[in-house]
Amino acid sequence: MDPRLFVCVCVFVHFISQFNSFSVAQSVGVNYGMKGNNLPTADQVIALVKSKNITRIRLFDPNPDALKALQGSGVETILGTLNEDLPKLGSDPSFATNWVNTNVVPHANSVVFRYVSAGNEVIPGDLAANVLPAMKNLDSALKAAKLSIPVSTCVATQVLGVSYPPSQGAFSEAASSIMAPIAAYLEANKIPLLVNVYPYFAYAGSPGDVRLDYALFTAKDVVVKDGGLAYYNLFDAIVDSVYSALEKAGGPSVEVVVAETGWPSAGNGNMATISNAETYNNNLIAHLSQSTGTPKRPGKAIETYMFAIFNENLKPAGTEQNFGLYQPDMTAVYPVNFSP
Repeated sequence: MDPRLFVCVCVFVHFISQFNSFSVAQSVGVNYGMKGNNLPTADQVIALVKSKNITRIRLFDPNPDALKALQGSGVETILGTLNEDLPKLGSDPSFATNWVNTNVVPHANSVVFRYVSAGNEVIPGDLAANVLPAMKNLDSALKAAKLSIPVSTCVATQVLGVSYPPSQGAFSEAASSIMAPIAAYLEANKIPLLVNVYPYFAYAGSPGDVRLDYALFTAKDVVVKDGGLAYYNLFDAIVDSVYSALEKAGGPSVEVVVAETGWPSAGNGNMATISNAETYNNNLIAHLSQSTGTPKRPGKAIETYMFAIFNENLKPAGTEQNFGLYQPDMTAVYPVNFSP
C-alpha cells in the first residue's frame, strides 16, 4: 500500500473511532445527586464528568455551586425544580418568573440547558395536579426571558397501569387524568417526556417472573414476542410500554428521554451486586451506542441518563445508597466504559 494512502486510512479510522465515541457520549448522561455529607465539590464533580467524556448531566434542583461549576463546561444540563415548589410554580406566574430569573437567566449564556423539568416522580400523588400548570408558567417565564429551553416533567413507571406486553402499555387510572393533558401539551410543543426506567426494580420485585439476563441485556434469545416485535431486553420493553401509553393518551409522537436508569451494587443480597451493576451499566452504554432505538421506535438513539454519579450516604439505607458509579472519593465502584 502507498504509505500516503496508509496514513490517510489510519487518520480516517481514528476519526470514525472518535466520532463513534463522541456519539455515545452524546447519548448517555449521568444524574448528579447530592444526598451525601462526604461528596466532592461541584468543581471536582464537573471535572470528573468532563474527564470521562460525559457531555450531559441532570440536576435535581438548581444548586448554585453546581450551576457555577457548569459554566463554560459545555456539559448539557437537565435542570429540575424542587417538588415542594410545584404548588407555587403552578399557581403563581410571578414565582415561576422569579425562579427562572434566579436560576436560569444568570447562567443562560454559559450553561447549556437541555430541558427544565417541573418536578420528579410526583404523578400520581398529591402534587400531581400542579405539574402541568407549573410547566406552562415556567415555559412562559423562559419565553419572556427570550430563552428557548423546553419544559417537561419526570415520571416514574408507576404512572403505568399496564406495562406488559409493551403494546398494551397504558397509564393507570390514578395517573391518566393528569398524564393525558401533559401528553397533549408535549405533543403540541414537540417536547419529550422524561421517564425513570429501572429494569432492576422489575427484576427485584418479581425474580421468578423476570429473567436476570433479560434485565441485564445479556439474553441471546427473544424473551418477549409482542405481535411482530421481538424484545431481547427489559429496558427497551419498558420504554416501548411508555410509548404505547403516550399514544393512547394523545401523544403519539412524544419522545421518551430516559432521565434515570441504573443498577445498585449492594444492599439487596445477590440481586444488587457489583457484578450485576457493572454488567447492566456497561451493556446499557453498548446498547445505546448502536443507536438502534427500540423495537417500537427503531433507528433513533435513546437519550439516557445513568443514575447516579456517586453513592450517597444520606439516602435510605440499602440499595438507595448504592446506585453510584463512583465512591465519594471519586474512585470507581466498578469500571464503566463510556466509549465502547
